Amino acid sequence: FTLSAGRAALMKSPFPLSGVPRVGRAPAFTRLLSGGPPGDMTKEEIERAREERKAAKEAAKAAKAAKKAAQAAKALEEEMATRASNNVKFTDDSAFCGDYETVASKTFGVREYKKLGELEVGGEGWIRGRLQSIRIKGGSVFLVLRQGAFETVQCCFFKKDFDDETKAKTMLNYFKELTAESVVDVYGGVVEADVRSCSVNDREVKVQKVHTVTKSTPSLPFELEDASRSQEEVEASQGTDRPFPMLGQELRLDNRWMDLRVPANNAIMRVKSGVCQLFRESLYSQGFIEIQSPKLIGGESESGAGVFKTDYFGQEACLAQSPQLYKQMAIASDFDRVFEVGPVFRAENSNTRRHLCEFVGLDLEMAISESYVEALQVCHKMFKHIFEGLEARYATEMAVIREQYHSEPVQFTDEPCIIHWDEGIAMIKEAGFDVGDGMQDLSGAQELALGAAVKAKYGTDFFMLDQYPSSIRPFYTMPMEDRRYSNSYDMFIRGQEICSGAQRCHDPAMLREILASKGLADALEEGGGLVSYVKAFENGVHPHAGAGIGLERVVFLALGLDNVRKASMFPRDPNRLAP
Repeated sequence: FTLSAGRAALMKSPFPLSGVPRVGRAPAFTRLLSGGPPGDMTKEEIERAREERKAAKEAAKAAKAAKKAAQAAKALEEEMATRASNNVKFTDDSAFCGDYETVASKTFGVREYKKLGELEVGGEGWIRGRLQSIRIKGGSVFLVLRQGAFETVQCCFFKKDFDDETKAKTMLNYFKELTAESVVDVYGGVVEADVRSCSVNDREVKVQKVHTVTKSTPSLPFELEDASRSQEEVEASQGTDRPFPMLGQELRLDNRWMDLRVPANNAIMRVKSGVCQLFRESLYSQGFIEIQSPKLIGGESESGAGVFKTDYFGQEACLAQSPQLYKQMAIASDFDRVFEVGPVFRAENSNTRRHLCEFVGLDLEMAISESYVEALQVCHKMFKHIFEGLEARYATEMAVIREQYHSEPVQFTDEPCIIHWDEGIAMIKEAGFDVGDGMQDLSGAQELALGAAVKAKYGTDFFMLDQYPSSIRPFYTMPMEDRRYSNSYDMFIRGQEICSGAQRCHDPAMLREILASKGLADALEEGGGLVSYVKAFENGVHPHAGAGIGLERVVFLALGLDNVRKASMFPRDPNRLAP
């Protein structure tokens, strides 16, 4: 066995010698490569040299892996140093970014937040709002924060403004995690700025701290910007290379909580609240008190209106179609003037733009001295207060609504504009409609034609039509001397009905006669739904009149909306029971 033969054998080995580092080579391996005498290398030594070389190679591989792992660990450590915490305590003032732990009433009065309108140049403080939008470019971040539906402010962050590079990088990384519509807290200083796209247009906030209170999902049902465009704007874009999305009504209503964040839709709900407040104010000032009547009743409260029925401990009960019977019984209880704001249920399978199965009723009832005109005067004064109050007190909301849904202020007369039935029928006939014998109820088209004619002749959007035929009015309506007609009335805005009312029939004998003529005599039998109602009049009652007003219809028509569902927070119609 010669040295040359040994070298040749090693060269044929799967482990080339050139790959073995000199440092750490075993003695046998070293002798083999140094050209030592043949007698120094036995067959066993050659085999051992192979094993030693293999071990050296594996050691080098392990050292390389260890170095790579150390580098990765260092990189992770550096990344973690710039990653925001996702469980920041609300009281931790040292934290400058990260998600809060769940706000669960663990503290009280720890932090004071500023309204956007309170921001003063040179001041600083905390702001809480929704993240309406965020734009990141390099080391710069621009956020728009929204409070409520109308107020917005720009907040900005510039990496170059921070001396602590790790802190700046951490915040920049955190900004990248934020999602639109999340609720966030921002702390910063207020500086002068020209920001035309925000309601706060002369100031902005330089962000020093930012935390997420609650996080929105990255994917939204629709973009609020798309939902905030007018129908005219959307339609006009359809012929361009960048058409705006057309959001259907069902998509909006399926995600109504998002739809109500749209400024105009949010403002509609605020105006609706305002109508209730103004309604109450006017009636309180005219000597009324507010009552609350039951909504589970033993029989129908409105003839001709569909009723929802339910089981009431073995008895059949109905959801009240109006507080009609109870507000009349309140008059019998010596409450001379009463009103109510409450839910009304109608089981009518009407899929129109102006019908709902549940709506809010604004009801009033009052004792009268001589004529139902006394009630018309009260109602006119009340509606004037509403129309004037909306334009004066809710000017901001009205302007926001009109940006998306165009309308003009409701025009009204100083004194009640009362159109008698015969005059109204003549106007409708003059507009080209066939009115037959003039004793049928008006169709929607006829009401609109009447509204246009009244506007042209009297210059008002709001008017009253009285003396309807008795045959098309409810059983509790007082007939006129000519019993074909009644002491009843409807009120209209822009040619559509918003209110129905009448002098009530308070004479028990006449009431029984009317009930019989309308096929409702069974309601007076023992256990019938109208027994208590008629008894209340048998014990003496003041002559009285009243009205039932649909809140959503008032809002829908006063604002010139295209669908009453826009005036309902979570509408109920024959096809919708959720959300």
